[in-house]
Amino acid sequence: MALLTTQFIVNGNNGLWKFPRTSSTPGNDSFLRRPSQQRRRIKETVMSTTVSNGIDDKPISTEVPFTEGKLDRPRWSGDTPISRLVAAMIDIKPLYNLMKLGARQVLISTAEKNGIAWRDMAREILESEVYKEMELIENPSVVYPDYYLKPFHAYEKGNLSWEAAAEVEAATMSMMSRAMPSAASLEEATRVIRGNWLQTIEDHHTKNSGGLVIADILDVGCSVGLSTRYLADKFPLANVVGLDLSPYFLAVGQYKEKKRPLREKPIKWMHANGEATDLPSASFDIVSSSFVMHECPETAINGLLKEAYRVLRPGGTVALTDNSVSDPVRLL
Repeated sequence: MALLTTQFIVNGNNGLWKFPRTSSTPGNDSFLRRPSQQRRRIKETVMSTTVSNGIDDKPISTEVPFTEGKLDRPRWSGDTPISRLVAAMIDIKPLYNLMKLGARQVLISTAEKNGIAWRDMAREILESEVYKEMELIENPSVVYPDYYLKPFHAYEKGNLSWEAAAEVEAATMSMMSRAMPSAASLEEATRVIRGNWLQTIEDHHTKNSGGLVIADILDVGCSVGLSTRYLADKFPLANVVGLDLSPYFLAVGQYKEKKRPLREKPIKWMHANGEATDLPSASFDIVSSSFVMHECPETAINGLLKEAYRVLRPGGTVALTDNSVSDPVRLL
């Protein structure tokens, strides 16, 4: 099996998870060819690839140096006077709600100035029949971890709300636009980011899987299915499963997928915890997770990766795509 991801080295230590330092296929240097204003790199890091050789499972490791962005803390974080002031303000619920509302309005208005019809897109979902999908997709036996029940992304109920589900696509479009400020359009930014991601998965799997056919793909933390649909479009002969912990997100994903032409291999949507999917071991050729890990506590990241390895077939690929906290979104 092979893990396809980038490990951030913060202060010389792995601050995210305790797994081998692994990354994309050696020679895949598309990120190095980006304009310098998009890279803005000041700290050296290492990318490497560790894969099975398909015979005796001995690891093959190759390192490719590249420069990682400076992960500076914002002035309001950490143990500083201003961070303590912000923390105190957040503890005052009425004031926090006002701050949250202001932040949301700035985010939405900025997106709309950039041509993303945030409110119209959300309204279209909320006024649709998406609610019927919830009855078909929700798994009542799912137990939500504590961290998932807390307010998140300025939503009081976090990802367990229709408001959050209705705004995911617009928020993702805004993220894509910020990720590539030099792109001529949102469409170009999305094409480059998603295209690089899909091509890297295919190239890496082709080179390192020992000829394993891509027949089954699991998209963990699929949200409203944007990444899932890209995977299904790229690999039309594969059985693709979109898994998420939010039935609201999955309902939106299923609702929007039903509006598209029927696929030869329809996407399956699964309401489950990515740390304990109950899926059979060694049942997927690719396990992908896009823009998920940065939102999870360390224990959840460890659990997600362990489960990804469990359901992965020998020779399969685990593909992680995520963004840097302070730099523009990076395709890893």
